[in-house]
Amino acid sequence: MAHCGAYNAFAMKSVYVSGIGMTRFGKDPRPLPEILCEAARQALADSENPNVEALYVGAMNPEEFTGGSNIAAHIADLLGLTGIPAVRIETASSAGAAAVQAAFQAIASGYYRRVLVLGGEKMTHLSTQVVTRVLAEVIDPDERRCGATMPALAAMIAEKYRQSFRLSRAHFEEILCSIALKNHLNGSRNPLAQFQRAITREDYFSSKWVATPLRLYDCSPMTDGAAALVLTREPTGIRVAGIGQGTGPLSLGARSTITSFQATRIAAARAYQMAETDPKGIDFAEIHDAFTPFELITSEDLGFFTPGQGGDAVLKGKTAADGSLPINPSGGLKSRGHPVGASGLAQLVEAVKILRGETRTEREFRRGLTQSTGGLGTNNLVAIVEQCGGPVVQNPGLPFVQEARPAGKPEALGEDASEDGRVVTFTKLHVTPEGFAPPLLLALIRCGSGQTIIARGENTASLKIGQKVSLRRAGGVCLFVAKTRFQRVHEYVNRFLRRKVAADFKDPVALDSGV
Repeated sequence: MAHCGAYNAFAMKSVYVSGIGMTRFGKDPRPLPEILCEAARQALADSENPNVEALYVGAMNPEEFTGGSNIAAHIADLLGLTGIPAVRIETASSAGAAAVQAAFQAIASGYYRRVLVLGGEKMTHLSTQVVTRVLAEVIDPDERRCGATMPALAAMIAEKYRQSFRLSRAHFEEILCSIALKNHLNGSRNPLAQFQRAITREDYFSSKWVATPLRLYDCSPMTDGAAALVLTREPTGIRVAGIGQGTGPLSLGARSTITSFQATRIAAARAYQMAETDPKGIDFAEIHDAFTPFELITSEDLGFFTPGQGGDAVLKGKTAADGSLPINPSGGLKSRGHPVGASGLAQLVEAVKILRGETRTEREFRRGLTQSTGGLGTNNLVAIVEQCGGPVVQNPGLPFVQEARPAGKPEALGEDASEDGRVVTFTKLHVTPEGFAPPLLLALIRCGSGQTIIARGENTASLKIGQKVSLRRAGGVCLFVAKTRFQRVHEYVNRFLRRKVAADFKDPVALDSGV
């Protein structure tokens, strides 16, 4: 037999959606296994053939959220499916989408014919501070020790985006407000959404600060809920045309850019190539909008808009339900809700409903895209689903995309050491994790030594990007103090005088070193 030689010569089996199910998102008094089983039974009943050969469950952290583990076997038992392989998959808040990808691969390879995919989480019985702490466990430990949370880091990314593209604070606030209003309006039309009421500009601007520049209505809620799919090798009306996954650095300070998510770009490149399409071939998208600026950034990472132009697209109505490219017609995580293990799977359920014609839309759609973010953009997935009629999926020899980044993780500032640095971005955190009193000033700082680190402010003085600060490390945490105008002038005068004295004495060593 001749050697094929090329990886892309292998033809995968096409993968179709046979059944879907989803619970009402929001506060649910039932335990997580019951919530998951409801979605599963809906999907099995909706499937043309409910005889599945495996179970894949996406859940981020049921151990801490509910105190339970071994959830895949538990669900198989409750559903009367004991005996089939059952696997739990975790990629932080993209776990539901990752479970879909694992099932897709199992079916496309020919190993299974039908797989039940579940995703779910139960969160609302815990306090905001506890949930914030659990969610923060997915970010870099050093950054977490400073008091950083997901909202805090998202806020720092948003502030850097605003500054990078030279958007005024007022204009940027209008963009974020428009995203929130759009998604709540869409959610008001979704009977399964957690929030089914449209909000006004007054609602948005009067909501409390979470982490500047993010308000309450910029952040997705704590949610209980589950979603389910039955994937199959047997042809149906909806096919998974492409799917891709990518990862990025865990630490914010280790990234080459913080106004774009490397993981999304990698995942999108793979999904587009597998589906033999590009951003222009997408009719609508469900995007991970755990924070409103993430929808903005992700719409650019997916190639829908050029960097810095996503906001104008929102303001012009291009991403509205009746726009040229509807984004989050279901309401998104922001309004539909965000049970972290379920969200990536719920996006696909919503997309399938649109393609089947079960959701009212302004026009007929043939192809939709979903994007799910794990952690702070560190484990992301993109999937493309379409009405059948396209070519059989071939294994295209998926591209490997990697952006330049600093080599390794930056070394931490030594204990009791001190140095100067400049602010890359910052936030004032008003909703703090356990053990931290609000408000908490956090900044991403570029040190004179070349490191980029998260540090905690020793006071809550106002900051701006590019401002000089003094850094020190105490108790394993980096702390900073913003230099006042007087201190900066004083330093400048001292440097000038020292150089002048060195020049007067014609001391080339002192002159060159700035002593």
